[in-house]
Amino acid sequence: MEKTLFSSAISGRLTAIAFLVTATSAASAATDIQVWHALPEYNKVVFEELVRNYNRSQDDVRVSLRAFESEDQLDTALQADSSKPNLFQMGETSGLDDVAQRSYVQPMHTLLTKASAGNQRWFLPAANNFMHDTRGRMLALPFMAEIPVMFYNIDAFKRAGLEPTQPQRVWQGLQDQLVTLANNGSRRCPLTSDQPVSINLENLAAVNKQFYAGDSNNRRGFDFDILYVRHLSTMISWVRSELMVKPEFGPQSVDRFQGGECAVLLSNSGNIGRLNAQRGLNYAVTGLPYYPQVTTQPGNPFVSGSGFWASKGKSNDEDKASAQFVNWLASDDVAQKWYESTGYLPLTQAAYAKTEPSYYANLGDWKALVDVYERNPENTTRGFRVNNYHQIRAMFNLTLEDALDGKTPAVAALRVAAEEANKIANARPR
Repeated sequence: MEKTLFSSAISGRLTAIAFLVTATSAASAATDIQVWHALPEYNKVVFEELVRNYNRSQDDVRVSLRAFESEDQLDTALQADSSKPNLFQMGETSGLDDVAQRSYVQPMHTLLTKASAGNQRWFLPAANNFMHDTRGRMLALPFMAEIPVMFYNIDAFKRAGLEPTQPQRVWQGLQDQLVTLANNGSRRCPLTSDQPVSINLENLAAVNKQFYAGDSNNRRGFDFDILYVRHLSTMISWVRSELMVKPEFGPQSVDRFQGGECAVLLSNSGNIGRLNAQRGLNYAVTGLPYYPQVTTQPGNPFVSGSGFWASKGKSNDEDKASAQFVNWLASDDVAQKWYESTGYLPLTQAAYAKTEPSYYANLGDWKALVDVYERNPENTTRGFRVNNYHQIRAMFNLTLEDALDGKTPAVAALRVAAEEANKIANARPR
């Protein structure tokens, strides 16, 4: 009898040990991948919750995140660290020297061959050129693709007695409204922006159906004609007359609109999620203004933002794990939640189709603005490719800052900027 009890005890211990060994082996079998990102705070929280759900939902892949304050900070870490993450967030510079040319980058279309995703239909067509090569192949996952839009505070328009309570899409008409807003409750900030180059150069062209860097004959180069001069002169006058608070880099402009101080904000759609979460903020979205003297109907802005790029040189197991994670991000429910929670463009057609009409109920023209990106773009809004554009864009930022400060007249600022940009573009890519 004692022998039987003793044997049973031994057997029970062995069973428990076997269970622990099996569980430990299963846990250790998970493939770890690293993902670096530089999402703004609100969207960062949404993404981190998605990743926690993913890690809890399966045992094959373990995703570890590292957050950075900015893409510049992340890029500095990439250059300094020989051990690259499996996936990292980076914007497309719209240049021939973009991220895809880096020696450690693996094209996303190559990575996705490592794990089956079924019949996935992406939302943005390859013809848009965003995160795609000249052959239409996906270079990076356009997870943070966005467009510039005009946000407006409905209550501010009501206080000013403006009907309808939304901004005009014509620049001159918007100016008249800004005067009324300034005189009736929005004196401190009728309008502001955090995207000076996007609004006043890049998408000034796209929305007015003009070629930005070149022309219809595929000639390359910058030539800021009377459209740009007239527009920049108008913006300088708006800053001087306090109809517009000069664009500020960083979160300040969006913070001021979110807090109800600014009546109109020109910024990227990726702010929609955080603005939706702000209690008491009654706002909506419409498209950027245009000049009817140039085009009878406004065009669509360039797609901008960033995406997840993959590193090469990883093991087959890690590549497969990364592809599985990307496929999960693109799954219908996850992609739908990401779109609705952030304001980035839908990742897949299924995610867009699953979004209920109630989501758009208080967002003004947002659905109509998104809908056009499911179709092939016009030639003037396909995106552009210019050598060393990251340097050119930085120079344009400084040029616009000086002009809006009143240091340089519009004509001189744009002439010098175009000449300098063409020199940089013709230099060897860096």
